[in-house]
Amino acid sequence: MNKGYLFILPVLFFACSGEKKEKAEDQQIEDIINTTEIEAPPISEEVISDIIQQVPSPLEISVLLKQSGTMYNKNMLNTPEQVSLYNNSYKQAINLGIYGADMGYTNIYEQNQDALHYLNAIKTLANNLRIGQFFQFETIKKLATNSKNLDSLLLITTKNFNDINNFLQEQKRSNLSILLLTGGWLEALHITCQVLANDMENTELKEKVGEQKIILQNIMLLLSYYEASDPNIAKLSEELNKLQELYNEVEIVHTYEESTFEEVNGRLVIKNNSKSEIQITPEQIQEITALTKSIRNNIIN
Repeated sequence: MNKGYLFILPVLFFACSGEKKEKAEDQQIEDIINTTEIEAPPISEEVISDIIQQVPSPLEISVLLKQSGTMYNKNMLNTPEQVSLYNNSYKQAINLGIYGADMGYTNIYEQNQDALHYLNAIKTLANNLRIGQFFQFETIKKLATNSKNLDSLLLITTKNFNDINNFLQEQKRSNLSILLLTGGWLEALHITCQVLANDMENTELKEKVGEQKIILQNIMLLLSYYEASDPNIAKLSEELNKLQELYNEVEIVHTYEESTFEEVNGRLVIKNNSKSEIQITPEQIQEITALTKSIRNNIIN
């Protein structure tokens, strides 16, 4: 199945009254942006489901990385200690997706203590977004500390996302579910690129990075629904558009071959024999890696 800063310096406390008034007005604007219901055409569950099916699960990416022989590297992840610094719904939603990808990575490598830290960060952000009721935290905690339960963990987290998406659409906050998806995808791409930078001969990882051209197109389509009504998403789309420009240079060549029938477990199934070849150069990978890291750092910092 295919399928997460604001530093207030003490000196600001002693600012003059005029600056305080300006700060207060800025905060009011920020609060309005954070709480306003987003008026946008509702995206059907079928459309989002189709796109989710195409987005590689962060767990799936992590399995691929471990199978490649790559060692666990905590430094690639977003530290859970920063969770309290995400102080509006945009930052909370997109970093919730990032933390979800990071927890999947720690789980695959059986780093149980790290996985629990990320689970706590996820719980904090989910509660702040008023969607904590859709997370079975105790169940996820048990599954997250046992890498043998990956299928169950993936099933539960996928169901959670579907429930969250339906709830947010009803509340006219569906922009947040798109941010969850985008954050998880971006973090998985970031981690993959960082690993590939040290193993440029890994053909499977190269193809995985190249395949994200199609995924990014779908994510940009979803984000486009909210650009006019959500300034944060408009800014994010602008950043991701630069990444899409790099991906426009990546070639995906499709070769059609007629499907055949074969027997699987006593049942006749259709086998798709068509193939796709990813044509991506080391220079393109380096550019994608650098820009992905920059976009991601702007989100988590």
